[in-house]
Amino acid sequence: MPALDFIHEFRLSDAPDYAVERCFLSLLDLLGIAAAATQTRLSAIIRDHSAEEFGGPLPMMFDNRCSSAQGVALAAGMTIDSLDGHDGFNPAKGHIGCPLFPAIFAMALENDLTGTEFLEALLMGYEFGARASVAQHATVPDYHTSGSWGAVTAASACARLMRLSPEETRHALGIAEYHGPRSQMMRCIDHPTMLKDGSGWGAMTGVAAAKLARKGFTGAPAITIEEADSYWADLGERWYMSEQYYKPYPVCRWAQAPIEGARSLMQQHGFRANEVQRIEVDTFHEAVRLATNSPRTTEEAQYSTSFPVAVALARGDVRAADVSDDGLNDPEILRLSHCLTMRENDAANRDFPARRLAKVTITLNDDQVFFGEWMEPKWDATHPPSAQELMDKYHSLADPALGTTRAQSILEAVNALTETKASVLLDLLTGAIE
Repeated sequence: MPALDFIHEFRLSDAPDYAVERCFLSLLDLLGIAAAATQTRLSAIIRDHSAEEFGGPLPMMFDNRCSSAQGVALAAGMTIDSLDGHDGFNPAKGHIGCPLFPAIFAMALENDLTGTEFLEALLMGYEFGARASVAQHATVPDYHTSGSWGAVTAASACARLMRLSPEETRHALGIAEYHGPRSQMMRCIDHPTMLKDGSGWGAMTGVAAAKLARKGFTGAPAITIEEADSYWADLGERWYMSEQYYKPYPVCRWAQAPIEGARSLMQQHGFRANEVQRIEVDTFHEAVRLATNSPRTTEEAQYSTSFPVAVALARGDVRAADVSDDGLNDPEILRLSHCLTMRENDAANRDFPARRLAKVTITLNDDQVFFGEWMEPKWDATHPPSAQELMDKYHSLADPALGTTRAQSILEAVNALTETKASVLLDLLTGAIE
């Protein structure tokens, strides 16, 4: 189906049940991350900025202040992006839901939607975004953030929900592609800061592009759609919604295989963290550049390999609190972090980005050496988490931030989306966290 037709004509009944189920779970996963992420300094700054600089009547997510649709999308997208635990898509080397959902959230506040219309826009956007991401990566030399192709994806969902004409939709996509944040991802890997994956800027750009197109503003044709036919040929036939991965740990996906490798060796051999002398990780080039040993901020901790591996060895898990600004000073974790060295491996390079491989070797103080196998991140699309595992993850994030009552009400509202108005869920997502 042509991309422009798919944007407006897709219905939930067109998709297989497994894709619809995964869409529900991805939405819940995004909301759990959003709730926990409100505790980050990045989220506080961007919500202040959106409230102060983007005047408007719409309530922001998990905040008692208002902003414009663009401001709401910016704040929600950057809040989710501030805690790197949301779902992703291997071929994109990034995340579809993070720039997409905030734009839909903003549009739903402006338009009286049914829950089904909300979910249809989300599932359509995942399918659109998967192809937009691959098309862009194939046609540009730099590895750009999710916000770049995410801007076009967000614009597609906004065009649908605003019921733009085909010509207006075409202009919206062109505006979003032209003005989307073509930011180089590896700059933020090398220098971890609050820039993150550009998703909030992508969501904001997508909303603005659709609104401009409705007013008659024109844009150049979106190259990734109109000059990349081969990437769109299976639209409506292959369902990339079921090919998303999920994260058990709120850190960069590239660090997750080393975490699994270190945990596996500890479980197999029963050593304690204080016995570890040296940790060696063989992996692909991009992961080697996650090189911060002593993170000073949560951004540096989330874009590190050694620090979350050290947390996993010391505490058995990696939780949001472990990589928060207040959780970075444990002397034993810092010692372990400095014990880790990274080595680039040709085999792992060849398999990236389809696979994110890592092999861990651990040497103890008594010079015993334990050699690990090649590991991949947990909860990849080929071995996805169960619905119960994702609900448990949601509660582990949302309950401490929102309280069990509000968190459970959000879960129930997500599950009932196809039977209610979208406002039932939106009312639970707006308003400050007490």
